[in-house]
Amino acid sequence: MRDASSTPQGRRAVAPSTREIVRLVWPLALGMLNNAVLQFVDRAFLAMESMASIEAVLPASMLSLIVVGFFQSVVAYSGTFVAQCHGAGDARGAALSYRAGTLIALASGALAVAVVPVGLRIMPLVSENPDVLSRARTYYTLVSCGAVAVCGQIAASSYFTGRGLTRLVFWVNLGGNLLNIALDPLLIFTCGLGMAGAAYATVLAMFAQWAALALMAAREGGGVARRVRAASGEMRALVLRMLRFGVPSGAYSVLNVLSFTVFVFVTGRVGDMEFAVSNACFSVNWLLIAPMEGFAIGASTLVAQAQGRGDGEGARMALRRTLALALAVVALLSAGAVVFHRPILSLFAPSGAASEDFHSLGFTLVLLMAAWQMFDAADVVISGALKGAGDTRFVMWWMVAAAFGFWLPLVWAVKMLHNTMPALWGTMVAYVVVICAGEIVRWRRGRWREIKIM
Repeated sequence: MRDASSTPQGRRAVAPSTREIVRLVWPLALGMLNNAVLQFVDRAFLAMESMASIEAVLPASMLSLIVVGFFQSVVAYSGTFVAQCHGAGDARGAALSYRAGTLIALASGALAVAVVPVGLRIMPLVSENPDVLSRARTYYTLVSCGAVAVCGQIAASSYFTGRGLTRLVFWVNLGGNLLNIALDPLLIFTCGLGMAGAAYATVLAMFAQWAALALMAAREGGGVARRVRAASGEMRALVLRMLRFGVPSGAYSVLNVLSFTVFVFVTGRVGDMEFAVSNACFSVNWLLIAPMEGFAIGASTLVAQAQGRGDGEGARMALRRTLALALAVVALLSAGAVVFHRPILSLFAPSGAASEDFHSLGFTLVLLMAAWQMFDAADVVISGALKGAGDTRFVMWWMVAAAFGFWLPLVWAVKMLHNTMPALWGTMVAYVVVICAGEIVRWRRGRWREIKIM
């Protein structure tokens, strides 16, 4: 049952119960974990195919993420428009927002292809090994050219997620990822495509997900879809408005990845063993924080729906409950990582005498990781809520200030004065605390209540 209380304006604040939040969020959280597992399986197949492929896939993926990630985030913001329309009871507006998101997705796919040559010019920085470089170029090119499928799938997913239909999106996502896993060995080994096979599998799976979700959306559209097609002038205005709020969200994603990429390059110069331990611990960190991305989408959806019905107090209550649930989950996961750090790190540790050094450093890094998890989870969820309210410019600029004005200069100073992996990881704790504190202050001040995206 939803709780209701009076607001200063005399309205009744409506907030979802914990059960409703769980029902909304669990498919999103599991979907993020599902994607993390898929990446792991992809890399396992490539490691079986060639050491050069596994060396090439990370830098190629990171470069592709910087390019495609921007467009993904812009398109994903259509879900906030859908959610606000849904909260206001405007089914036509939700359908119109979906169509606008799809148009942006098609344009994004074309732009992603147009910037492929720029990425190819940067690619020689990845490796001096011609084989690794060739494979990285192939993977980056194919995945970038398939960006239209990624963006189209996100536009369709956002249409359902914005209306709270997250389980449907989860099952389609799971089916697409299973298709990807099935295609990997067929294309990589049987067809002999190697690195290209992994890229083709990813793109084909995304096209399948997009087709399935678009078909479901078309079937339920009926007369609404026809009215949406007739409103071309309204569509242009909505696309421009969506870009106004979505572009800062896309810039946030790119700059966030960029700052982390710089940090990874710095840690890569500490030492081979230290870098291996750091990468192993970051793999664990991704599994812990991935569900929080689902909570962030859930918070964004709930806040946007509340804003759509003019219920600022309901939005505040929704975030408070979603955040409490997210922190409870991440605390449990972090405790598990600390308690079971040795068997987990054993999956990555070398054999022989070096194993003890690996585990010793790994335990220190896991403790540091646990120290920042609560703040990181809070930041992810609160920033999602602020985006749902339309406060995307603050989220972008605060991240830029915290990452490029505080964190990376601190990383550089630590590198000069005390270049050890624990010290460098310690800067991450300081960074996450600072960025989280800023998000909390922004939310409590309530400026987001005044933003109108529709």
